[in-house]
Amino acid sequence: MSRGKRYSNEPKLNIKKVFAVIIAIIVLIMFILIIKSFLTKDNNTGKITSSTYFTLYKDNKWGIIDNSSKEVISPSYQEMIIIPDNKKDVFLCTYDVNDETGEYKTKVLNSKNEEIFTEYSKIEALDNYDKNNNVWYEKNLLKVKKDEKYGLIDLSGNEVLPIEYDNISTLKGVENSILVQKDGKYGLVNSEGNIVIEANYKEIKNIEEDYKKGYITVDENNKYGVIDYNKKQLLPNEYEEIKQVYGKNLFVIKESDKEKLIDSEKKVVLEKGFDEIKQILQYSEGIIFTDSKKYGVMDLNGDEIIPAEYEEIKEAKDSIFIAKKGGKYGIIDKEKNTKVEFNYSNITYNQQADIYLAEDENYNTVVFDNQFNNKLQGILSEINTDKGYMKLRVGDEYKYYNFKFEEKSNKDILTSNTLFLSKKDGKYGFVNSKDEVVVDYIYDDATEQNPYGYAAVKKDGKWGSIDTNGKVVIDPIYNLDNNIVIDFIGKWHLGQDINMNYYCEI
Repeated sequence: MSRGKRYSNEPKLNIKKVFAVIIAIIVLIMFILIIKSFLTKDNNTGKITSSTYFTLYKDNKWGIIDNSSKEVISPSYQEMIIIPDNKKDVFLCTYDVNDETGEYKTKVLNSKNEEIFTEYSKIEALDNYDKNNNVWYEKNLLKVKKDEKYGLIDLSGNEVLPIEYDNISTLKGVENSILVQKDGKYGLVNSEGNIVIEANYKEIKNIEEDYKKGYITVDENNKYGVIDYNKKQLLPNEYEEIKQVYGKNLFVIKESDKEKLIDSEKKVVLEKGFDEIKQILQYSEGIIFTDSKKYGVMDLNGDEIIPAEYEEIKEAKDSIFIAKKGGKYGIIDKEKNTKVEFNYSNITYNQQADIYLAEDENYNTVVFDNQFNNKLQGILSEINTDKGYMKLRVGDEYKYYNFKFEEKSNKDILTSNTLFLSKKDGKYGFVNSKDEVVVDYIYDDATEQNPYGYAAVKKDGKWGSIDTNGKVVIDPIYNLDNNIVIDFIGKWHLGQDINMNYYCEI
């Protein structure tokens, strides 16, 4: 009796299913590779990566680390390596510096330590700084030199501005404003390389820090004019001087050493009753002026609103002014009524939060609401208008508040964190989102996690760091008493000069 095929009762291999599984695996691998291509940079183009990069200082040499604390470029350069955009692996290195002649060489490396953009004889970042000397770089632009001429490329290597200029620099203190020089004259382009002002001028200056307010031009006859960022000539080049004061289409000119306020039709609005015009009011019609070095406020009819009897006046909002008297700051209204007493070393108004921040000589901050009520006191550590919160050191604790002055927990604010700073019996530790203790209460001080998952911890006067899981990366061994900001990327701590934004281990 036939039993048929042998093994007929055992499971059989389904070729079609096997083939389908293989196809599915291949598709999955391709999908992973596609996702990875979005998160990993093409090292020759400078596309955005999933990494963030920082300058490293070690053994008196400069290198690069990423946000996982990995050494990307080993410390081997005598000069600080510049990172124009820390989301892109485009690193500018300076080497072979001759201090006597001022000559030097440059090159650009990617995260594989490969040299890129090699067709240029020199490549430099476009550095800039504000009135507080905070340094920044044009994020997507590089100044390049070829055949003794300069142009601009982006961080992918694409030409943004032709290589035909004698020099290129930034207009200090102003974003989106690049000065170009050709045949001894200056022009201006924006960050996209579009020409805003042709290279026809002896000098170009900003009116205010906001590039949208326009630019002052000086021609070869030393005559001043104004061009806005849309290339429109607002004032012709016929003035002895135009001051860097602007508002409501009004300009401050100087003729025969006397200041005047004029409009865009060249009509004189104000010309007497003051020595200098310091500010054109934004929220009402008038100016802040000085007379015999004292500050006051005047309307556009020339009538004094506030007599010139203050050491300084700044407009905060409509009819409200921050003033200085007797070396201290307070707040007054247009009737000279004191809203906040003159007790502070500095006062600023935060328009987005609609609050006043008054600081004393010990760096303690009093937060006043828009009705001038004293709502909070402490050392202001952070104010984040994007997320709508303030962080203050109150006593020996950090506290969070929204702009309604409601106290919030760190879990409410730091929603992407895995660990949260906690205090118990005078010691600091860390808990997770369920309030379960992850790091025991053994530290004298600590910080919240930074965006890269690291937190700083202090014990016996020294600082170290932990990672996103609470594991010790480096034991507290650093004395950082001279550091304004305490921050770690792995075992590396932020350097003393926060403007330079570098990490080190010394």
